[in-house]
Amino acid sequence: MPVARGVGRLAGRFDGDRRRLVARHLQRVVGSELNGRQLQRSVSRVFASYADYYLQSFRLPSMTTEQIVAGFSEEGYERIAEGLAEGNGVIMAMPHLGSWEWAAHWLTLHHGVPVGCVVETLEPPELFDWYRGFRESLGMKVVGLGPSAGVETVAMLRENRALCLPSDRHVGGAGVEVEFFGEVTMLPAGPATLALRTGAVLLPVAIYDHRGGCHGVVRPPVVAKREGRLRDDVARVTRALAGELEVLIAAAPEQWHLLQPNWPSDRDESEPALAAGGTVA
Repeated sequence: MPVARGVGRLAGRFDGDRRRLVARHLQRVVGSELNGRQLQRSVSRVFASYADYYLQSFRLPSMTTEQIVAGFSEEGYERIAEGLAEGNGVIMAMPHLGSWEWAAHWLTLHHGVPVGCVVETLEPPELFDWYRGFRESLGMKVVGLGPSAGVETVAMLRENRALCLPSDRHVGGAGVEVEFFGEVTMLPAGPATLALRTGAVLLPVAIYDHRGGCHGVVRPPVVAKREGRLRDDVARVTRALAGELEVLIAAAPEQWHLLQPNWPSDRDESEPALAAGGTVA
């Protein structure tokens, strides 16, 4: 892990535009008092954490069940179990924090929970197929963002799966305007829409890395009940979810692997490479 973190820091050092973007994100979370050398150290820790994420994930297939279970701690799993007991599936709305594949694998191995996930598609298609195969080897059913994603995710919830949905970045499809860390932006409408339409329990979830493993946190359910027009209900639930995501991210901002523009003010014409860039969800 020290080697991986060193590589991550080194990679971040040579990407000045992305470092500036990460610095903006960190200051949104922590505040403008995070500046100077302290800010630069925090930015470097984000890149180191991102490298850790890949190392943690790619070593999972070589680990034993005992190692995976021993390396994972949690608080709030009972909320997942209670949601699944209702029979409509569970939506785990997650920020890009920590090694979420470890958590999904742990759910499958330790509790026998069927897990699904929705991830960004990648180019070339062969790269996406490789990641799909990797995640399927960990016991997940994988859906790529696209025209059929809505139908496929509803089907997974009808199978009473725990569905992992990255929810802190709008990458296409329906979105909702929210205030997120003090600035208006768009977040995906999918988690709220699915919860309202299917009755699935909507849970804010985050995974935090630590030396030797991960710690999962499951927050109380976001209330997702119909009160009026679907569009208005989706907006209301998404705004409530945004507040929960703020709490989860603020607990470990240096593990927030958001390396892309996420607010309108981030999308400056001087940073076209960042606006076009992406990471694996």
